[in-house]
Formats: sequence, C-alpha cells, structure tokens
Amino acid sequence: MNTNSNTYTIIYASVMVIIVAFLLAFVSSSLRDRQGKNVEMDTKKQILAALNIRNVEDAEAEYNKYITDDMLMQPDGSLAKNTGDFATSYEKEVKENNRLHIFVANVDGQTKYVFPVYGVGLWGAIWGYVALNEDKNTVYGVYFSHASETPGLGAEIASEAFQGEFPGRKTLENGEIALNVVKNGKVSNSEYEVDGISGGTITSVAVGNMLKTCLGNYKVFLTLKDTEE
Repeated sequence: MNTNSNTYTIIYASVMVIIVAFLLAFVSSSLRDRQGKNVEMDTKKQILAALNIRNVEDAEAEYNKYITDDMLMQPDGSLAKNTGDFATSYEKEVKENNRLHIFVANVDGQTKYVFPVYGVGLWGAIWGYVALNEDKNTVYGVYFSHASETPGLGAEIASEAFQGEFPGRKTLENGEIALNVVKNGKVSNSEYEVDGISGGTITSVAVGNMLKTCLGNYKVFLTLKDTEE
C-alpha cells in the first residue's frame, strides 16, 4: 500500500483511534474500583470531620471506631439499618431511591447523629454533614465543602473557622428547623443563627437554605421523642 496515499492515512488514523480508545477504556476500567474506594474514604473523612475528628490518616479505621450504624429513616421517623452499599451521593439517594441516611456515632460514650446535607451555592454544588447531640436539637459539629465557590469569599464555608461557629447552636424551634446562616452582622438570635461570611453573602445564605431544606427532610425523626434504633 502506498504510504503517501489518502487511503493509508485514513486507515492508519482509524486504527490509532481504536487502539487509543481501547487503552483508555482499559485504564478506566482498571482504576474504577480504586477511584470508587478513594471517594468512599473521602466521604468517611467528611463524616468524621462533622464529628470534629479531622486530619485522620486511616479513615476506614477511624470511621469504624466512631460510626456504629449507617441507618435509613423510615416514614414514621424510626431507623432501619442500611443493608445496601455505602453511599457517597446523598442527593441522588434521596431523589432516585427516597433513602434518607443517618449515621449514628459514639463519641466518648455519647450518641451523635450525622446528617448529609447538599445544595447549590453561588457558582456550583455545596454539601456537607451536620452532627447533632443525642437530644437531636443541639449541633455537635459540621463539615461543609463546595465545588467552585470564590476563594477567600464563599469558599470560606470549607474553613474550620466558619464551621467552628456551629457547635452549640439549636436546630429546632417549635418543631421547625430554625438553624440558619444569615448575612454577616445580621444575627438576631444567636441560639439558632450563625454569622455569614463577609463578602460571601450568597453562599452563606445558600448554606442556610441547605440546612433548612435537608434537615427538614428529617423532621419526623428529629421531633420523635422515643426513637428505636
């Protein structure tokens, strides 16, 4: 075959595309399990961070040490064990499977409940976890992260300084979700409200909306007096 002909060029290019596509598919398939495990470990680190357990080296061991159960809230507010796989996308779990996860933890002999939260910030997705004390009404700790908020402004929701404002705040007022983030300097009730980030008002308000919406999904559990686990 004439190597200078158009036919040769087309055949050569087609063969190379097929080979490259096959190699990429093989590499992607080979790394899928490892990538999935990395996402799972990162998720477990975030759950631990909401419990004020940060910078862990062995996320699996620490998770197993503190998290006693991965539970699913039932329509009546009771809890049932999650018998499925460990989830890493809780928005999808709710929208597609109607599954509301609650992680039960034991920290220094005290029960904590950890709730996934998710929403939309100024530029993209925001998410996190809220840990409540056994009374289901007092914040023990939180963790927030984001996809693309502005560095130094909205991105500060991921800072320990901002997250450190939440412990001790109350969640419920007259049976409704009252935990909120308000515009910087506009806190009127420090029992429930957290001061927003200066210059990051839209993202701060988005975090407040995220808390009200997602924790609102768990209101039956939060207001249930005698919950069997």
